[in-house]
Amino acid sequence: MKVFLKVWRQAGPDVTGRLVDYTADNVSPDMSFLEMLDSVNETLIAKGEEPIAFDSACREGICGTCGVMVDGRPHGPDPCTTVCQLHMRRYKDGDTIVIEPWRARAFPLIKDLVVDRSAFDRIIQAGGYTSVNTGGAQDANAILIPKTVADEAFESATCIGCGACVAACKNASAALFTSAKVTHLSLLPQGQVEAKTRVVAMVDAMDENGFGGCSNEGECEAVCPKGISLKNIATLNREYRRALLS
Repeated sequence: MKVFLKVWRQAGPDVTGRLVDYTADNVSPDMSFLEMLDSVNETLIAKGEEPIAFDSACREGICGTCGVMVDGRPHGPDPCTTVCQLHMRRYKDGDTIVIEPWRARAFPLIKDLVVDRSAFDRIIQAGGYTSVNTGGAQDANAILIPKTVADEAFESATCIGCGACVAACKNASAALFTSAKVTHLSLLPQGQVEAKTRVVAMVDAMDENGFGGCSNEGECEAVCPKGISLKNIATLNREYRRALLS
């Protein structure tokens, strides 16, 4: 099939960008979205033109690197799906697809569809880890953590840090990302020692890096490829107030 693309092209952060029209021919329904872009780039390179810059790594839906806006929605139309998991069978012959980068002040554009998401790294560096000596790994059945608690912690830990929540939020808030990291560690005994300093440091880092405030409207949860729940933000708020009042 043939699809028509409108792709955001911008040579650098200080250059004016624009949507450029491309045609993807001979697209197989079994192609992933990124394979379709690869095909377009091969055609551009053969013509001596600059290929479209976009991020990708594992292409297995577990790293979040591939995040872009597809028709105004982070990661495209399918729920709980990254761009690399989106397949062209989702589209019909003759469809027009608009592809843009994340739009957030905290994610400055590098080139075309590539943005700098190192602000997430700085939030993690502020406290999204345990620095206490916990010793060697124990057998799972020797750690007294109820399965319900372990399951809840794992649900938060599935966040891949792609930035879709930020891209979807009208405030460009990183509350869902930060709350997932805080919740994950707050539920486990290994995270209790530094719980109070962690949440304050990570919220401060979130603010310092230019992310907006959370207005709790749910766009972030709706577009998250891992289905991270809004209840994590409630946990973040509770842990933050507890830390400030103690």
